[in-house]
Amino acid sequence: MNRKNFIFAAMLFAALSLGFVSCDDKGNEPDDPQGEQTEQSGSTENNGGEETPEPADPYSGHAYVDLGLSVKWATCNVGATKPEEYGNYYAWGETSPKTTYDYSTYKWCNGSYDTMTKYCTDSDYGTVDNKTVLDPEDDAAAVNMGGSWRMPTAEEQKELIDECTWTWTTLNGVNGYNVEGSNGNSIFLPAAGCRYDGDLLDAGSLGYYWSSSLGTGDSDGAYNLHFSSVDVVWNDYDRCCGRSVRGVFSH
Repeated sequence: MNRKNFIFAAMLFAALSLGFVSCDDKGNEPDDPQGEQTEQSGSTENNGGEETPEPADPYSGHAYVDLGLSVKWATCNVGATKPEEYGNYYAWGETSPKTTYDYSTYKWCNGSYDTMTKYCTDSDYGTVDNKTVLDPEDDAAAVNMGGSWRMPTAEEQKELIDECTWTWTTLNGVNGYNVEGSNGNSIFLPAAGCRYDGDLLDAGSLGYYWSSSLGTGDSDGAYNLHFSSVDVVWNDYDRCCGRSVRGVFSH
């Protein structure tokens, strides 16, 4: 070994001993000599060489905003990729969009408003089971977003109305509300309208957002957040109609 190579080898040995070298000559990180946890295809390796699964992502890759409320709110409607996009429309208790929204196509009845087969508290409207909140398998946010996401309850929607500042605005040409929490963070809810039969109604002027809560009056209705440019209210509507869904989580 000539003097030049000897000096280089000595310097390299000293650097490795002190932990100064972090990349090889191709820019790759060297193997961890201490056996510390290293991310490997969805698992971690501990000092004993055993692989342990990484914790599941409760957000499933979906962005959210903390408005200082009891739950975190998604930044987009279910089926949308941007805050101003309308996303999909769902009948209450259904998890897939469709072309026609009425009681003849509604999953939880036998063709009419008074033949409910699930989520019913009044025998005048069908078979009573006294279920008043959607099961996870009937929750459009839970099914389509995964993780810990779900549809908000009526009380969580009411909290959003009461505890936030609502400002009618336009985002990238789309009408809707900027909803700002007391901590200064905000979400945008587009006025996506609703679907009934095969038609899209009120898009650009009204917004309808389902909760997971059955109405407390007639069992053919469920609570939703409803708004126009001059008013934001909370009431129940026919379950068969196609409306927007905005997910929440409380993980």
